[in-house]
Amino acid sequence: MDSGNMAWVLISAALVLFMIPGLAFFYGGMDRSRNVLNMLMMNFYCVLIIPILWVVVGYSLAQTPFDNSFIGGFDSFFLKDITAAGDGMSLATIAFLGMFAAITPALISGAVADRMKFSAWAIFVPIWFLLVYVPIFKWVYGGWLGQRGSIDFAGGTAIHVNAGIAALAAVMVLGKRRTSPTPPHSMPLVMIGTGILWFGWFGFNAGSALAANGQAAQAFMNTFLAGAAAGLAWILIEWMRDGHPTNLGAASGIVAGLVAITPAAGYVSGPAPILIGLIAGAICCYAVRLKNKFGYDDALDVVGVHFVGGLVGSLLIGFFANPTFFEGSFDEGIFYGGGAGLLVEQAIANGAAIVWSFVLTYIIMMALKKTIGVRVSPETESTGLDLAEHGETAYHGAQ
Repeated sequence: MDSGNMAWVLISAALVLFMIPGLAFFYGGMDRSRNVLNMLMMNFYCVLIIPILWVVVGYSLAQTPFDNSFIGGFDSFFLKDITAAGDGMSLATIAFLGMFAAITPALISGAVADRMKFSAWAIFVPIWFLLVYVPIFKWVYGGWLGQRGSIDFAGGTAIHVNAGIAALAAVMVLGKRRTSPTPPHSMPLVMIGTGILWFGWFGFNAGSALAANGQAAQAFMNTFLAGAAAGLAWILIEWMRDGHPTNLGAASGIVAGLVAITPAAGYVSGPAPILIGLIAGAICCYAVRLKNKFGYDDALDVVGVHFVGGLVGSLLIGFFANPTFFEGSFDEGIFYGGGAGLLVEQAIANGAAIVWSFVLTYIIMMALKKTIGVRVSPETESTGLDLAEHGETAYHGAQ
């Protein structure tokens, strides 16, 4: 047992946990002032319920036996037979992966902002975790998609594409907000959230090496560069297109770059992270406007940033993967002498995740809609979810 590796994984787990309040601030600042506490609660609820489910049954179904193709079993139910004395690194890894499990459904909350009943959200999260997140995580890491040859270093497919397409399914069932979208109520809160997310993302990506080694160091550097490049690309496009760069554009671009580098962080080097960031920032800057063209109400741009950004980053692995640099066993990307095989496998993996996540999420949301209902009343939507759903308000005289 290497104490240095264990220390790094535990620190990384704490960094990923810190991303959840960062996400809550990021979404909360973008939301209406009368709904900001509801958004914070939707995010923090995921930290309350998912870690328990992860330890009880989620980890076992998602990872044991590791080489099961579609779903695990109950070999590690309640972490059975995993001891601190003999499996300290295993416990650290389980804790680390549990943080990933907690933040993934929280990503969806931004799409359903301003109109989803908290009671429906409270039921949706654990069901979605067990029926959508766990199987896809298994397929990607040790299951049939990973066995075929697709790679996903820190969760571009398993987390961001998965949550992003689930967000689209959720808003299609939920419907549009009754009131017109408004600008972010607090850009300082958005920027604070962005900074916390970027800070935590170093643990998210570099920690996924599961060791304090050169791959972790390169993933750390890639995370820094891709976020910067994507934020730069976004504000430059805004500047040319709209006449001014915005703080919201910088924040959205940074997050888009972080999302895009997530699947590739431990597989690319050299100029690749900068190019991935620039490409993702540019594409996502336009992708967030697709909701206006196609008529879906993705309140806080989860689809345009997380789904599109994750998909772009995952597919670009097929071009930029550099196993020689890492002395790895994965396939080479097209730009490093490989053929199209890896790109094809990346496309298959994302396609499978998209279909499963969209269909199952749609079914879950429809079931909730037909039973307890998923939308708040028109009056609650008008006056605010903070008071109606939680009996408190963030600001006096919130609008």
